[in-house]
Formats: sequence, structure tokens, C-alpha cells
Amino acid sequence: MGIGKMVRLERIMNRSTRRTIIVPMDHGVSSGPIEGIKDIKGAIDRVAEGGANAVVLHKGMVRAGHRGGGRDIGLIVHLSASTDLSPSKNDKVLVCSVEEAIRLGADAVSIHVNIGADMEREMLRDFGVVSRACEEWQIPLLAMVYGRGPKIENQYDPKVVAHCARIGAELGADIVKVPYSGDPESFSLATEGSPIPVVIAGGPKMKSEKDVLEMVHGAIKAGASGLSIGRNIFQAKDPALMVRAMAKIVHECGTVEEALKVLGQA
Repeated sequence: MGIGKMVRLERIMNRSTRRTIIVPMDHGVSSGPIEGIKDIKGAIDRVAEGGANAVVLHKGMVRAGHRGGGRDIGLIVHLSASTDLSPSKNDKVLVCSVEEAIRLGADAVSIHVNIGADMEREMLRDFGVVSRACEEWQIPLLAMVYGRGPKIENQYDPKVVAHCARIGAELGADIVKVPYSGDPESFSLATEGSPIPVVIAGGPKMKSEKDVLEMVHGAIKAGASGLSIGRNIFQAKDPALMVRAMAKIVHECGTVEEALKVLGQA
């Protein structure tokens, strides 16, 4: 890895723990102005206050979300898009380039690839193009890789998750984001099979904060390098406090019980 990527990775990862808490806020394209990110500047303020390492934004929200003050936070510009209104929402297309992201001040970029989707080959091709540009410009690449498509019966199947993680590494990503398979034992298939850091997705809003923290703890136990969780953070009762609770596990190797105490729960 070149020095450029190493320097920039430290802007989106904790340089001491080599782990990260990333909060994606790119949902406006797929789902519209959902609760928690209607005010993008306020949403970023809250997670930055809690100690998140980075946020993920689409290019148009970079200017809208620039705060001009407060605690610093890494910026990852997302390059892929599709909407929930599409008959083929699993088919992602590029809507931003690496060069555009750099001009916007990005510390890293991210892409979304759905393995098994009808446009898998196009998304894999785009992955290759983006990873080559990232190497040229020395900007880190976060690949969000999921098993979604007609042949995928269960995207949380440990073998599917491990395959997705390996694809991220094989095609040149610096960090790969995949769904959590449900328990540390099965998720270790993904972390052991990937030579790059693996972070977990948060998925839909979960029933309780304890459920979220147990998922995070299980992933860290399995060797994950952190998380990239959106709705279960920015739609929490107190997003800043939720990030602090997660940081207790991710960066301080704390227990679920210790993290719940951060939230004021016994």
C-alpha cells in the first residue's frame, strides 16, 4: 500500500486500534429523506460528537453537510446508486467518479456491488475501474458487497458473506463491508478469508439497542475491524450516545454490558 492511502486511511480509521466506526448517510438516493438524515448537517454533527470515524455521503450532500466547525470526521464519498422505486434496485450504477470525490475533499470513496444481481458483471467491471483509479490517486476504497439476486436464497448465509468479503479483497478494495451472518463462529469465515479489514453492515432498524450492540460485539469477536452502520445509529434515540456505546466495544474492547451502561441501561 502506498503512503497516500496509508495517510488517508488514518482519517477514516482509528490509528491506534486499526478499527473504525463508519456511519453511512447515503440513504437519500435509495429511500428519500428518511428520519434521522432529513437535516444532514445536524446528523453529521451528532455522530461526530459521539466519536464516529467517518460518514458516507453522496456528492451533492458534501456541500450541504459541511459544518465549518465541531469535531472532525472522515469523509467517504459514495460512487454508486439505485433507488427503491426501481424494478431492479439491486442494479447499482456509478454516479460519481474518483476524481470528483477528490475534488470534493474526500478521504476515501465507496462503491456498492450486489453479487448475483442481473447487472453483476457491470458492477464488477465498475469495481475494477474504480479500484484502478483509487490506486492511481492513492485514495482508499470501501467496497460494500452483498449477495442479492435471483440465485441468492439467503444473503446472510456464512458462505455467501465470506464470498462477498473475498471479492472485495480480490478486486482491490482497502476495506470491505458485508452483512453480519448472525454469530461470531460463522462470521469468522469472512474475516479469516479476507486479507483486508472487514466491517459489518447494520441492515434495517433493529428492535433494540441491545440487539445492535450484541451484533457489533459478535463481529469484533470474530475479527471484524469495525462497522458501517446507518439507520441503527442515526435513527437511534441519541445518535451521539449510540456511537459512544459502539466505540466502547470497537475501540476499547468492552463488553455489551459496558456498552449498555454508556447508554444508561443496566
